[in-house]
Amino acid sequence: MWCHLSHHLKNGEYNRATEKLFKVIIIGDPGAGKTSFIRRYVQNAFRGDYKATIGVDFALKIVRWSENQTIKLQLWDIAGQERFTWMTRVYYKEAQGCIIMFDLTSRNSFKNAVKWKKDVDSKCFLEDGAPVPCMLLANKCDLQEREVDQWEIETLCREHGFIGWTETSAKDDLMVGDCMRFLIEIMMKYNRFQTTDIFGPSLKLGKRTIEETNGIVNQKASSSCGC
Repeated sequence: MWCHLSHHLKNGEYNRATEKLFKVIIIGDPGAGKTSFIRRYVQNAFRGDYKATIGVDFALKIVRWSENQTIKLQLWDIAGQERFTWMTRVYYKEAQGCIIMFDLTSRNSFKNAVKWKKDVDSKCFLEDGAPVPCMLLANKCDLQEREVDQWEIETLCREHGFIGWTETSAKDDLMVGDCMRFLIEIMMKYNRFQTTDIFGPSLKLGKRTIEETNGIVNQKASSSCGC
């Protein structure tokens, strides 16, 4: 298990802080970059020679959210191979957030994002029966050989109930921390108000100007994802 403290805490300071625990599942086709993304977020490291995840792997991220608030994220790196899908109901249990990742250089992995979203929506719910908030990540944006256009991602995001989407690069550390902060914001709001109408502005990224306000990233551009 990988464990990384995002901030150095003084002796005893961690124990005094209010702590919240969130389980986040990271799913998508094999080779989309899920393990690389988690390692970048947790350890700020990247390797290009990962072996395929077998079943499920786990990572822990501790985030100092505020002076008196600490967030513990359980990150479940779930294998994308079809032979493990029969176990997903067990892996998804009690998840409070979800990342569905696809590879921008693989059109098939993009198409399968819908399959993964339907799988989550049919097997996993929040305590009040609402769907688990899912964010769509278009990974490997550092590569030139793209097979998916931005408008297609925006359409899929809107039509299938994602809370938002962004391009990411685990290799170049692009939008990794930002998108996780956005997801934490959503989970915190839901945890605080216990309502499904908390999503507000979605996360969007073209290759344009990015504005971050209160941890939520919005795209300043004429085209936008309405999800």
